Amino acid sequence: MILGALFFYLFSAVAIASAVVVVGARNPVHSVLFLILAFFNAAGLFVILGAEFLAMILVVVYVGAVAVLFLFVVMMLDVDFVELRQGFLNYLPAGALVGVVLLAELLIVLGGWAFAPAVGSTAAVVPIPSLAIASNTAALGDILYTRYVFFFQAAGLVLLVAMVGAIVLTLRHRPSVKRQSIAAQVARSAATGVEIRKVESGRGL
Repeated sequence: MILGALFFYLFSAVAIASAVVVVGARNPVHSVLFLILAFFNAAGLFVILGAEFLAMILVVVYVGAVAVLFLFVVMMLDVDFVELRQGFLNYLPAGALVGVVLLAELLIVLGGWAFAPAVGSTAAVVPIPSLAIASNTAALGDILYTRYVFFFQAAGLVLLVAMVGAIVLTLRHRPSVKRQSIAAQVARSAATGVEIRKVESGRGL
């Protein structure tokens, strides 16, 4: 019990410190690296809670795909972060408002946990017989693909629309790059595809 609490406080402290460095780091590469560290510590917290499947998904999906992809994008693109931070003061009131709201929510949660610790146990929980004998992964799949299947599919649709939108917004057509036009190739005829030029004797093209 003491060892579990020790690891919980260790993972929590490192995750919070990494999250603060992610926001405050000046170098974007350092931000991504500390974001990966925060993901690993969050996965450690999931393992302590007995949700090993969520811990594995967090490491495989977020660390192995999202964070690494973001790291490569930051390193490959020539982004002028100094120019992006010039309008920081314009968004400071909105950011402060969001921070105050989040802080109020955290205080409400902590206050309820400190003054009424039995409130969480009184919440209505619908028993699921199949989850009592299933493993963590099977129980999660049973809930996602039975009770919350419509929300699961809706979340996938939203992610698909976001991906298509990101591709459309970042797609740039350069005028100096030659592109293939299937319609123009099919519509070509002998008159448009062949050009006869008269070359003087002794001279090339």
